Amino acid sequence: MVKKIIKVSFAIVAVIVAVMLIKALSFTSKQIKTEPAGDFSVDEKNVSQHLSDAITIPTISYENETDIKGKEFLNFHKYLERTFPRLHKTLQKEIINNYSLLYTWPGKDKNLKPFILMAHMDVVPVEEATQDQWIHKPFAGHIAEGYIWGRGALDNKSDLMGIMEAIEGLLTKGFQPQRTMYIVSGHDEERGGSQGAVKIAALLKSRGISPDYVIDEGMVITDGIMPGVSSRVGLIGIAEKGFMSVEIIAKGEGGHSSMPPRETTVGILCKAIVKLESNPLPARLDGPAKYLFDYVGREMSFINRMIFANLWLTEGLLKSQLQKVKTTNAMIRTTTAPTMLEGSNRDNVMPNVARAVVNFRLLPGDTPNNVLEHIRKTVDDPRIEVMPVAKEIQTASPVASINSKQFKVIQKSIRQVFPDVVVAPSLAVVASDSRHFAGLTNNVYRFSPMVLKAVDISRLHGINERIAVDNYIQLIKFYMHLITNSQMEK
Repeated sequence: MVKKIIKVSFAIVAVIVAVMLIKALSFTSKQIKTEPAGDFSVDEKNVSQHLSDAITIPTISYENETDIKGKEFLNFHKYLERTFPRLHKTLQKEIINNYSLLYTWPGKDKNLKPFILMAHMDVVPVEEATQDQWIHKPFAGHIAEGYIWGRGALDNKSDLMGIMEAIEGLLTKGFQPQRTMYIVSGHDEERGGSQGAVKIAALLKSRGISPDYVIDEGMVITDGIMPGVSSRVGLIGIAEKGFMSVEIIAKGEGGHSSMPPRETTVGILCKAIVKLESNPLPARLDGPAKYLFDYVGREMSFINRMIFANLWLTEGLLKSQLQKVKTTNAMIRTTTAPTMLEGSNRDNVMPNVARAVVNFRLLPGDTPNNVLEHIRKTVDDPRIEVMPVAKEIQTASPVASINSKQFKVIQKSIRQVFPDVVVAPSLAVVASDSRHFAGLTNNVYRFSPMVLKAVDISRLHGINERIAVDNYIQLIKFYMHLITNSQMEK
């Protein structure tokens, strides 16, 4: 009997190994072959100076809308007019809600659906305490060491200027689009886009515009960030996470700190926060995350291909590894991040009420109600009140198709300019203005052709923001290819 069990066990193991091998061998690359890049010449010195000059105009989004310096945004509009004369002569320009911009480039074939390129013009402030930590002043637009430095070099003036450089260059060559194209540039993306992108989306909807696709910022080309992949990886965001902030409130006995009760409101609150951090919502390897690893897994070593080709067996192991790294953990679950704490305003006074704010980034499929139910069940304390912050709720976006011609146009355009890059669908873990256009089309994608190493991630909204000059040239060429490639697809 023992020998029979051993034989059966060996047979089962052999079958499993054989299945895994067969699946791994058939787990081949999904990268498309492209023809050589077109002959798009770019004047490096001029375009670099243009972006540099754009950075010197501080189009800052402040937390308080009343602090906005409208004069700077209007100065930026004038700068664009001076810098791109052909574009402003050919395209129809509209100013939306005082400061946001909508350009229309009419196509020759009115039967073709239009497409939309998006890039916001506003930037986040620079913290006063960090000013002396910048190698070059944040609004000087300095060009040095092969980089263009300053606030907006990555987020997101490089995309906006790159799109306009691409159009100006195409106009110089006499290019005329078959398909109508729109440029959307909001002035308040960093504050949620309610006064810019939201207004423009509503305007286009009122005009009956149903675009073929929309592309905005959100994901980039990673260099040395994706574990197990030696090549750079171009991530196309096919969805973005939602977000939700929740107040966690503890009420109890206050008074003088010399005579504390056994549990203070601050202690009760802290226990609730620890419970939430220790028990996050469950990880899920589905949707955009599953598509991502389906694409990049095919470019890994054979052992790794065996793992990714056989998720029916290895999914649990894979999830446990992905959860160990914050970047990949964010792709497979709704994250929990305590961000604000509030108690007494004196060191010797115990508050009657202690309050925290916890921010959740919602995975597609998770809803605000799911999150609230999870919080209450996890905390399980009648002394704790849970209250969503109404203005901080945004459900996850719909998931765009990876089988559409629109996705393939973006993939092709990336590969033409970056032939060594592995292109893969992904989930954008940050919010963008593009989410406001989900009501116009199912094909909303998020990609900027910026090459970022791990050390560059902190530059976004951080210190020493910069873009490499040669990468900026590639960015412009990408938009040239994207615009021309988009004309060819019916």
